[in-house]
Amino acid sequence: MTPFGQKLRSLRAARGMTQAAMAEALQVSAAYLSALEHGRRGRPTAGLVHQICDLFGLIWDDAEELARLARLSHPRVVVDTAGLDPARTELANRLAREIARLPDEAVRAMLATLDAAAPRRRVRVRAKS
Repeated sequence: MTPFGQKLRSLRAARGMTQAAMAEALQVSAAYLSALEHGRRGRPTAGLVHQICDLFGLIWDDAEELARLARLSHPRVVVDTAGLDPARTELANRLAREIARLPDEAVRAMLATLDAAAPRRRVRVRAKS
């Protein structure tokens, strides 16, 4: 499951909405919505993220967070290390090989390190009027 899929499922469940009802409201197939929730599809388009925000009435920080999660939720990531130093290439390769076996606390520590080294950029998401 991707961060976006987890958030989408949480939003849907909190509102007591079925996948079928949500898919109909968004004019997508229930199979596509299920694949998004389970991380079997790539990240959603910005348009779909806006539709979801509109459907659930998400504005400001909540809408920005959903858009951020969508950007971070491609299930098959490619890291291009061409032109980077050898240590960065080694890091990318080792992470790709070992990520499934890392303990949760190690993953959280790495995310905290990345957050401290490169704070998140704020992206503006306009709410539909």
